[in-house]
Amino acid sequence: MLSSAVCSFMLMKLGVNSGFSATNCVLASPAVLRRQEFLIRCLQSYSNQGDQKKLQEVKAMGEPNLEAAAENILRAITPTLDPSKHKGQAGKIAVIGGCREYTGAPYFAAITALKIGADLSHVFCTKDAAPVIKSYSPEIIVHPILEESYSVRDEDKKSILDKVLAEVDKWMERFDCLVVGPGLGRDPFLLDCVSEIMKHARQSNVPIVVDGDGLFLVTNCLDLVSGYPLAVLTPNVNEYKRLVQKVLRCEVNDDDAIGQLLSLAQQIGGVTILRKGKCDLITDGETVTSVSIYGSPRRCGGQGDILSGSVAVFTSWARQLVSSSDRNTSISPRNPTMLGCIAASTLLRKAASHAFNVKKRSTLTTDIIEYLGRSLDDISPVS
Repeated sequence: MLSSAVCSFMLMKLGVNSGFSATNCVLASPAVLRRQEFLIRCLQSYSNQGDQKKLQEVKAMGEPNLEAAAENILRAITPTLDPSKHKGQAGKIAVIGGCREYTGAPYFAAITALKIGADLSHVFCTKDAAPVIKSYSPEIIVHPILEESYSVRDEDKKSILDKVLAEVDKWMERFDCLVVGPGLGRDPFLLDCVSEIMKHARQSNVPIVVDGDGLFLVTNCLDLVSGYPLAVLTPNVNEYKRLVQKVLRCEVNDDDAIGQLLSLAQQIGGVTILRKGKCDLITDGETVTSVSIYGSPRRCGGQGDILSGSVAVFTSWARQLVSSSDRNTSISPRNPTMLGCIAASTLLRKAASHAFNVKKRSTLTTDIIEYLGRSLDDISPVS
């Protein structure tokens, strides 16, 4: 949430006298001041434009109740723990990823889904990656069905691809969301298989969260997600740069970050994009929101995998909420992918903050994962 100090700073940057006194800053705690300084740094990158545009962007990104609104969304879409429900009703998530080189990323995404509250979490990976991922946790259902080029003869590729699709299709209708990309790698045959899996997911109307090497695949084949409103892209700085270059044929323009993000989502065809950064910017091509809750200065690898797993769970919960006739659906926005992104970004930042307060410089992704449950319960307590 933006404090009066941050709002005053932005108004002064815009040439508006807020009447804010410096004595107010003395009363703020170190933790509050740290959050204020963080949000100032976030908003400074959007301060090099005309006064009217600046005011519009500050309104979009810096509403005084932004943090409270994000937490309200998270609270609203988190289902209650009802003993009458059966296994699977709280979410069944599948991660498509994991190869010889990368086994941690699909595990992080899959275990995150379970830690947040999904009932079942699957990983579809290569045969080399499966034993390693299984060794991390017995909670994850691992399917060693994907193949890489080195182990497949050219004449066998068609039959193997058919077998992969047949195996995935047996499960597809059971899933509430797919996460495509964590630890996937860039092997050509493997990417061909995943492309077909994504096409089948679209036919089954299953939401798809695309991260990591899945974004490499999508950037080179936009038709996989173009025009699909249940697709979510979660690019980091470099992945976003490649998307902008490919789709908009220009460079990233932080002076018009919101406008460029809107244009990107519209050009791809209404997908939801969560642009990761100091402030996470989220759009579905119609509206833009941001999550700028203070997280952690520790940038250990794997936090994007936590985010993708979180988006999958919260999106599946948001779809249930929006489509349900017996739940309050007055929250805004109504787009379940937007709601899922806002909730996931909020939770990750909260958990990262908790972990960093304890572990400091030694914070790892596994530490953040351990604080997901506590952070969720802080916002939406189990009754």
